[in-house]
Amino acid sequence: MKEPLDYLNRQQERESNARSYPRRIPIAIKEAKGIYITDTNGKSYFDCLSAAGTMALGHNHPIVIEALQVALSSNLPWQTLDITTPIKDAFVEEIWQSLPAEFAHNAKIQFCGPSGADATEAAIKLVKTATGRRTMLSFDGAYHGMTNGALSLMGNLAPKHDVAALMPEVQFLPYPYLYRCPFGLGGEKGSWVSSHYIKSILGDPESGVGKPAGMILELVQGEGGVIPAPDEWVREIRRITQEHMIPLIVDEIQTGWGRTGKLFAFEHSDIIPDVLLLSKAIGGGLPLSVIVYHKSLDVWQAGAHAGTFRGNQLAMATGLASIRYIREQKLAAHAQTMGDRLLAHLQNIQTEHNCIGDVRGRGLMLGVEMVNPDKPCSGRGVYPNDPQIAREIQRACFDRGLILELGGRYGSVIRFLSPLIVTPEQIDSIAEIFHAAVKASA
Repeated sequence: MKEPLDYLNRQQERESNARSYPRRIPIAIKEAKGIYITDTNGKSYFDCLSAAGTMALGHNHPIVIEALQVALSSNLPWQTLDITTPIKDAFVEEIWQSLPAEFAHNAKIQFCGPSGADATEAAIKLVKTATGRRTMLSFDGAYHGMTNGALSLMGNLAPKHDVAALMPEVQFLPYPYLYRCPFGLGGEKGSWVSSHYIKSILGDPESGVGKPAGMILELVQGEGGVIPAPDEWVREIRRITQEHMIPLIVDEIQTGWGRTGKLFAFEHSDIIPDVLLLSKAIGGGLPLSVIVYHKSLDVWQAGAHAGTFRGNQLAMATGLASIRYIREQKLAAHAQTMGDRLLAHLQNIQTEHNCIGDVRGRGLMLGVEMVNPDKPCSGRGVYPNDPQIAREIQRACFDRGLILELGGRYGSVIRFLSPLIVTPEQIDSIAEIFHAAVKASA
């Protein structure tokens, strides 16, 4: 068996300079089971990356393996474009049963290419076609994928810097980042100003913002730093978009299927979106993405959005089994309980280390923002981001057998995305490793 370094050296030699995760997580994976992955040296790690939240049931879950084996032994076609099959029909029915009845009753579904970014592209085309408008509204800190249209909606400037001619007419809006409020206010006042500002520019004929084709929104920003939107703010944004007849696109590519403590993050705020983006966990670990939207938007013509791999039958089989299991086993509620447990651990660690500025999130989607307390703080007592200590803690966790990812401004937020099946004992072990890493690095 080759050493992990051999694999990493060959990867560096042959793969694109655009590769990202191996630079921060230098591992060659041999096998994976549940919440654990094992490298080619036999060392095991807690996987709190979960393929960016894709592995809701962890690795090689028996339910997923069984669904795959049944599909393979039944001569099921692997790819069918958008031609239907019994598996596809059952998969769509399971999605319908998962949605709030008010949404499902008026819903249509479009199967997209295998990535969440393609769902974003489909949603852009859908709302532009339905409204005849061109402007799109997005938010600072947003992440919706890396294809051209999706990249245009991204808050992070770095990936956009060298790409010419991105999609025009994208207007960015202030997201209610309570810890680092863009208005310097924070709390309920900062959220109110954000929604008031959005209401103002949409109602002002001199704002310079054309009537939008749609607004796209994450209810918990993931790559942007695990920032949950306050429920009251979300309800106000839904009211504003309805008042101005602007389709609201809710991106649940990472938050969907129980991650935040409910099947869908929009349920926390008791709203119904016009368009819902789903990917990652929807395929049970295999690539698949869809958009579900209100039937009033369904005016595009045959072939308006297509993709060779939108008929991935194996992903529908594993996705059907996964969604059914998540619902039957009430894993959304379990994610809330386990998330609360981990959050309490992280908050206790925060009391001991002033390099931890904020601990936040929902369910099993949590973030720890690292700051530099030796530098001057803002008027609200918030210290500057410290990406260096975040990287050091990430590496110290890795050395101790815990895989975490970074995100947020300057990569200063340590992100926890464990599988939904994580146990209380595993949560405690994860927190213990993280605590040791913070002590060693701070």
